[in-house]
Amino acid sequence: MKPLPILVVTVAVVSGCANQPVPPSAQTVGQSQQPPAVVAQCIAQKWANRSQQTVVSQVVIANNQAMDVYVPGQQPPNGAAALVRPAWAADSKTWVGMRTGGGTGSAGAGDINACL
Repeated sequence: MKPLPILVVTVAVVSGCANQPVPPSAQTVGQSQQPPAVVAQCIAQKWANRSQQTVVSQVVIANNQAMDVYVPGQQPPNGAAALVRPAWAADSKTWVGMRTGGGTGSAGAGDINACL
């Protein structure tokens, strides 16, 4: 009888991810087959290389399952950022959106698309 609680928890987590809405004030940029941590690191690296500035990444869900990568010069919690989340579509692993905040600087969707 012990396997039943594990099955219930697993189903709850999967169904919770399957119905995720697009985060408020974010526009969809694309989806990727790469895990969220890999996509977030790629975006941060591209923005840091292009701007020669520090890029702030904030873990939203433990184990790098969801991250916000802030545009160079932007800071948490309200700055412009790429939102990297587990995908709720069956054909991809990661959903990426863009939230505008206090300005987007020189970073944008082109750099994000290169990481998808």
